[in-house]
Amino acid sequence: MANRSPALELDVDGVAVRLSSPDKVMFPQLGADGGTKRHLAEYYRTVAMFDAGGIMTALSQRPTHLQRFPDGIEGEEVYQKRIPAKRPDHIGTCTVTNPNGRTADALLVRHPADVVWAAQMGNVTFHPWPVRCADTDRPDELRIDLDPQPGTGFAEARAVALDLLAPLLDELGLVGYPKTSGGRGVHVYVRIEPRWDFIDVRHAAIALAREIERRDPSRVTTAWWKEERGARIFVDFNQTARDKTVASAYSVRKTPRATVSTPVTWAELAEVEPDDFTIATVPDLLARRGDPSAGIDAVAHSLDGLLEMSARDTANGLGDLPYPPQYPKMPGEPKRVQPSRDRDRTRGNQSD
Repeated sequence: MANRSPALELDVDGVAVRLSSPDKVMFPQLGADGGTKRHLAEYYRTVAMFDAGGIMTALSQRPTHLQRFPDGIEGEEVYQKRIPAKRPDHIGTCTVTNPNGRTADALLVRHPADVVWAAQMGNVTFHPWPVRCADTDRPDELRIDLDPQPGTGFAEARAVALDLLAPLLDELGLVGYPKTSGGRGVHVYVRIEPRWDFIDVRHAAIALAREIERRDPSRVTTAWWKEERGARIFVDFNQTARDKTVASAYSVRKTPRATVSTPVTWAELAEVEPDDFTIATVPDLLARRGDPSAGIDAVAHSLDGLLEMSARDTANGLGDLPYPPQYPKMPGEPKRVQPSRDRDRTRGNQSD
């Protein structure tokens, strides 16, 4: 058995965090020179202790799930919704209710040391809920996920964000904060008043997605079923459903280069590439130009405009869209049947 490297103790804003096996390689392509557990922990310490913004803006007071790779990204993946019973005293929890009605105690991020402790646990990506622990039933964040489908990539997602989404947000009086997903997609967050439940926020997201699709159906789709999407950008409205999460800003992703989901300005979005942002490059970028999403909490917006659009769509015969398969059947939801397997639709087509 290979000898383990001795544990280290990291000072994280006055809190000692023990880091075991710091030389363990988490990202094999980067190896010992940039892809170890220590590199991961040091990255998270830097972005957690940044003065204005950084990962604490994305995670603070939010129940958070962990995407852990205890033996590196080529090993077993553990998507951890419940925080371990054995944990340091500084680690807090937040009770959330899942779609099946069961509750779970998730990590509650309150201090930069909580972020580094998660890295010690082999966590690569943080998945925060769009709520604060003070009220876990009412989101304060509208998350717009532009998801490239086969035949498209980051360039197409970026173009949809710039050409279609940004003008629509301006028309609605909403301020959006874009970031790379760390992969091929683009995420845009809007801070909202926490007075609507998950169903309302999801209906607002569907209305926004449908309006983008109307403006350019050749490039954008809201089709839940993959067989109907084609080579277009899917606006994933179900990322706003209860218990669905998105990789946080400044989260590392499971990629060979250890790419990072990174906030950018709208002007930067026009020029950047996802591979520009890694655990090696983001700390220097953050120190040099600051965090473009640092001001996201300054103004909380109303969803009234989007909910009015949703009501108009409903009046025009556009009902709800399918939920993910693990959810209970929801009121007003259409059948969760893949179109090519829908016997009623097939029979209707044959009789036309």
